[in-house]
Amino acid sequence: MANQYETVFIMTPVLSEEQAKETVGKYKKFLADNGCKVIHSDDWGLRKLAYPIQKKTTGFYHLFQFAGEGKVISELELTYKRDERLLRYMTVALDKHAIAYNEKRRTKAKKKEPATA
Repeated sequence: MANQYETVFIMTPVLSEEQAKETVGKYKKFLADNGCKVIHSDDWGLRKLAYPIQKKTTGFYHLFQFAGEGKVISELELTYKRDERLLRYMTVALDKHAIAYNEKRRTKAKKKEPATA
């Protein structure tokens, strides 16, 4: 069974909405091309940074939860480093408790969403 990981990256706020979506699509495709299964993708939108990074005080946040082999992580982070659209990134391996918590949180969020007709 493949390990599960969670990666969050912050894109520069000077990107247009279309460019931000293109960047997210690039990394989703990268994961798929390297044999990973994206379990959950969450766009957190434009948020204020805790401290300025490259003289920027805000950034577009995006989270991926995915299952895959460990060797993909080093390739993914190398790709992150080379992308000038990203300010910061972090990837963590999830243990069974974190996986259960994420599933519980997602099902709870789905129940809260109003039904659209």
